[in-house]
Amino acid sequence: MGLLDGKVAFITGAGHGQGRAHAVTMAREGADVIAIDIDQPIANVLYQHASADDLAETARQVSETGRRVLSRIADVRSSEALDAVVAEGIETFGKIDVVVANAGIFTQAPFWEMDEKTWDDVQDVNLKGVWRTMKAVTPHLIERRAGSMILTSSVNSVEGNPAAAHYTAAKHGVVGLMRSAAQTLGAYGIRVNSVAPGLIDTPMTNYQAMYDQMAGRENADRADYDRAALNFGAIAGQGALPPESIANAAAWLASDGAFAMTGQNIVVDAGHTILAGFNPNPVLPG
Repeated sequence: MGLLDGKVAFITGAGHGQGRAHAVTMAREGADVIAIDIDQPIANVLYQHASADDLAETARQVSETGRRVLSRIADVRSSEALDAVVAEGIETFGKIDVVVANAGIFTQAPFWEMDEKTWDDVQDVNLKGVWRTMKAVTPHLIERRAGSMILTSSVNSVEGNPAAAHYTAAKHGVVGLMRSAAQTLGAYGIRVNSVAPGLIDTPMTNYQAMYDQMAGRENADRADYDRAALNFGAIAGQGALPPESIANAAAWLASDGAFAMTGQNIVVDAGHTILAGFNPNPVLPG
C-alpha cells in the first residue's frame, strides 16, 4: 500500500532534479504520472537545462516502478501547451488528483544591474508558470470537488537573497498565490500547499558559479561546495540535500494523510531558516 495508490499526479519541470524526484517518488507511492518539461535553454540560466532525453529518462524511471506515465514536452510559459497536456492526461487516465507546480529557473545578478528580460523570464516561469499550471487544472478539480496542489516555493520565500531579488520576489509571490488559492478552493474540497526547499543537490545548484559563491572564492570545485554546504543548515552532516527530501514532503501533502493541511508553506531546509546568520557584506557609513 502506497500513500498515493489510485491517484494521478501532474508534475511540471519533471525532466531532472526535484521534478524527477517528485515523479519517481509519487510513482513509488502508487500514483500514475503526467510529466512535462521543456527542451530548450533560457537566457542567463548557467546550469544545464532539462532536455527531451532527460524527460524520457524520468518516464523510464517511473515505468520501472510499475506505474503508468504520460510525458510531454511543454512550457509552463504557454497556457495553450498546459491546457493540451491536461486534457490529454485526463483522457488517458480519467482524472487528475495531484498537481505539483515545480518548474522553475534560477539566475543571479544585482537587481539594479539586471535587464528587464532577466527579471521577466524568472517571473514568467517561477510565478506565472505556477499560476498557469494551477489555472489549467483547477476547473477539473472543482468538477471533481477534490484534489491537492503542491507548489514549489523556496527558503527564499521567507527570507531575502541579495544576489537574486527577482527569484526571491517570485517565490514570495508563489506563497501568496498558494494562500489565496487555498482560501478560494477549500470550498470545493481542494487543498493547496507549498514546499520551500533549502539547498538541494540538483542541476540548479551544481555548476561553477554556485561552487564559487558557496566557497567564497573563485575556481572552487565540487568538494569545496560540499564542505561549504555543511554550514547552510542546522543538522550535523546535512549539506546540499537530496531532491527526495522535497519529494517525500510533497508526497505526504498529496496524500489523504494530509487531509487537514491547506494554506501552508512547508520549509524543508535542514534548519537553515532557524540560523541566526550574519551580514557578509557590511557597508561602512560615510
